[in-house]
Amino acid sequence: MISIDLTGKTALVTGASGELGRVMARTLAQAGANLLLHSYRNPDRAASLAEELRGRGTRCMTVSADVGDLQSVLRMRDGIRASGFPMPDILVDNAVVQYDWKSVLEQPVEDYESQFRSCVLQNVHMAKAFLPDMIEKGWGRVIGTNTECAMQCFATQSAYAAGKRGMDGVMRVLAREVGPYGITVNQVAPGYTISDRDRANHTEVQPTDVRIPLRRRGTDQEVANAVLFLASDLASYITGAYLPVCGGNVMPTI
Repeated sequence: MISIDLTGKTALVTGASGELGRVMARTLAQAGANLLLHSYRNPDRAASLAEELRGRGTRCMTVSADVGDLQSVLRMRDGIRASGFPMPDILVDNAVVQYDWKSVLEQPVEDYESQFRSCVLQNVHMAKAFLPDMIEKGWGRVIGTNTECAMQCFATQSAYAAGKRGMDGVMRVLAREVGPYGITVNQVAPGYTISDRDRANHTEVQPTDVRIPLRRRGTDQEVANAVLFLASDLASYITGAYLPVCGGNVMPTI
């Protein structure tokens, strides 16, 4: 039987208090990883998740940083090192700034700036802070949360799509640069996903849009499963990939 065992590995999940981040963290913990749970604006939710995971036997620690600010990320790194907690082998760059989507003519310039910081610079800052340790160990996984919107580019998506398309460029270049050190760099791209918020609000409605080949919405767990796969040795020869988890709603072509 093939199984995924991350015992002895440490994963840092940014945005771990969010809808997707919580499920990603739980899934990595179930595979045996130690967890560094990042949150910037919801420390109480991160602390609650840490308590939950510790109750299941997971070694974990909460951390905080503004991922759009390099010095803040470096202080987070230094705090982890000073605590004696293992430095991360797996980075899941999942945090993103939420904002109201509007047309290009109506979208405030500040929203483009926030998306650039949370989508592009987050990945740059996390790489600068944590990849040197991975390079020294000769093993590492970097997994970024992208989106199907980066391919769709629908009306009102401009700030989000611009940030995520910029992120895609950084991740592909990074994959080439750190591949020689045994580090893979990949992206998951969720589609229309059911989360705990939907379950609580009873909004788990399925799409009437028949363009989705699988004819249903995905779940947060299905996105987390893709992250777990990319974090594992089952994906040891995959790098530079943009992996849609969207029921076929977007399909990268050759």
